[in-house]
Amino acid sequence: MKSDFEILRAIPEDITIIIRFIRELAEYENAIDLVHATEDDLSKALFGAAPRVWADICRRDGEAIGFVLYFFNFSTWTGRHGLFLEDLYVSPQHRGCGAGKALLSHLAQVALQHDCARFEWNVLDWNKPAIDFYESLGAEPQSEWVGYRLTGAALTALAES
Repeated sequence: MKSDFEILRAIPEDITIIIRFIRELAEYENAIDLVHATEDDLSKALFGAAPRVWADICRRDGEAIGFVLYFFNFSTWTGRHGLFLEDLYVSPQHRGCGAGKALLSHLAQVALQHDCARFEWNVLDWNKPAIDFYESLGAEPQSEWVGYRLTGAALTALAES
């Protein structure tokens, strides 16, 4: 039940919790070796002079049990911003209690408060429990788009070309 949870914007003192949740999510996704973010990196991004990314913590009975990390993007087709969910994580022992749905509902409210036309995220194609959960909420996969990414030497090479 939604009222069982308190979801609030993260504060600098939450950075250790956020890093722990990110690492636990990466372990679940078999990608822990790809996590290079430090507490300092995230502190600057979330709590620096001009943040462009936000995190909200979900607590139940005072215990941090999950979080979301998100930012705003823009659609030229709608002429409005969208909200992009980068990470959603609920600790394994708290899954199934409604925290994930409460976090998504919370972000849907944030999106509407900011007049967003869209609320989007990605999910790994093998994560059937997450896919089933998202589709149960009415979310639809966007299979017509293929994501691309530049990193490392390729990013540097393009920038220098």
